[in-house]
Amino acid sequence: MKMNRLVPMLPVKNMPASVEFYQKLGFKLEQKNDAWGWAMLSLDDCRLMLDQSINTHQKAPRQSVLYFYPEDIIEYHKQLRRNGLDAPDLDKTFYDMTEFRIDDPDGNRLWIGQNTSK
Repeated sequence: MKMNRLVPMLPVKNMPASVEFYQKLGFKLEQKNDAWGWAMLSLDDCRLMLDQSINTHQKAPRQSVLYFYPEDIIEYHKQLRRNGLDAPDLDKTFYDMTEFRIDDPDGNRLWIGQNTSK
């Protein structure tokens, strides 16, 4: 048995606002259905779904983390700042990653890093 792919689906309050945020991360809108409050986005080989209908506990804190692995963390970090995101400074972790962490508009945690120990 082979697993073909995994696509996270994040609960969001406002799909258009969330799409705009993820576009600043470099994602492109592939599909959307305004009646459902749903969208599929892509960035290279990565896919992500945003969905208002699964956001049944809007005030609940988000516990999951999506970890992004860009090819060049320094350039990607600069790109996000150029796109208007308030990305914190890069940090070198004890586990040999250069990374930064941000939240999307709904509090979904995004960690973005690259192993720079090599």
